[in-house]
Amino acid sequence: MKRGKKYQELAKLVDRSTYYDPADAIELVQKTAGAKFDETIELHVRLGVDSRHADQQVRGAVVLPHGTGKTKRVLVFAKGPKADEALEAGADFVGAEEMVTKIQSENWFDYDVVVATPDMMGVVGRLGRILGPKGLMPNPKSGTVTMDVAKAISDIKAGKVEYRLERANIVHCPIGKASFGSEKLMENFKTLIDAIIRAKPAAAKGQYLRSVTLASTMGPGIRVNTAKL
Repeated sequence: MKRGKKYQELAKLVDRSTYYDPADAIELVQKTAGAKFDETIELHVRLGVDSRHADQQVRGAVVLPHGTGKTKRVLVFAKGPKADEALEAGADFVGAEEMVTKIQSENWFDYDVVVATPDMMGVVGRLGRILGPKGLMPNPKSGTVTMDVAKAISDIKAGKVEYRLERANIVHCPIGKASFGSEKLMENFKTLIDAIIRAKPAAAKGQYLRSVTLASTMGPGIRVNTAKL
């Protein structure tokens, strides 16, 4: 792949043969965030599991101590008192069947997270083919199917991120913005890595953390020494 001159200059800061200690990797990834906008710092973890097997799935959610630097828009499927509770908690959109129609007829995606009460999943299930491929389908494991919609909304707005295994057995997740500084990024990094480690399936054999890489939105990947995790 042909890279631009700016990327090539930033790539010179990174020794591709080195596996950096977490603190050094955090420092370096900020130096490689040279774009004119506040770049997102991303964590990419390749796991020693097989995503083709149901008993080796890795999925969950965790609230990052310092958030992600982005305010997420929340759509809640709920009725009656739970709908009122969702509005009071700060949900951006609340509804029931009418929201299903809006999504189906208008291809509407002006939201980042979808939350639903358990009694609404029969209705939301009709959107599986639409929301599923975009990673927006509510799921109990990620805390987005719940009767406590107020807490779910509060956690999401506070910086809750969902991590999930992709087909290539890699988990991709943001840990904040370059402007956060080393201390906040390190705390977010540790929180997410710890959650992924705790989510290790019982069926997983051998080395679990195969590779851990940090990268800014426009910058090169920085390999992290998994032995220090």
